[in-house]
Amino acid sequence: MYQRTVLIVEDEFLIRMLLADTLADEGYDVVEAGNVLEAVAVLGQRKVDAVVTDVDMPGGLSGLDLAWMISSTHMDVPVIIASGGHRLSADELPNDAILSQSPTGLTLSPQKSAS
Repeated sequence: MYQRTVLIVEDEFLIRMLLADTLADEGYDVVEAGNVLEAVAVLGQRKVDAVVTDVDMPGGLSGLDLAWMISSTHMDVPVIIASGGHRLSADELPNDAILSQSPTGLTLSPQKSAS
């Protein structure tokens, strides 16, 4: 049986760990990255079925930058952008990106916005 792989990109360790544990409990194979450069390395090394990323990241590249990169290089990989502090408009997001205003309200079903 194929296990879907989710890449979590979050610099806050405890949030990343909580999200990883939750998704693993739901049966997903979880790969973690603490910043955008680590995420790009993962995407270059293995197949990923979905990406969940925070907006604010260390190192000069944001989760939004990552979402735009993925939309042009891995067009079949959905991206969920989780942010409690940013109000992003649809114009700022890649076409297929999903915005969640809270990582605790994440859903992996296809929809444009989740609260």
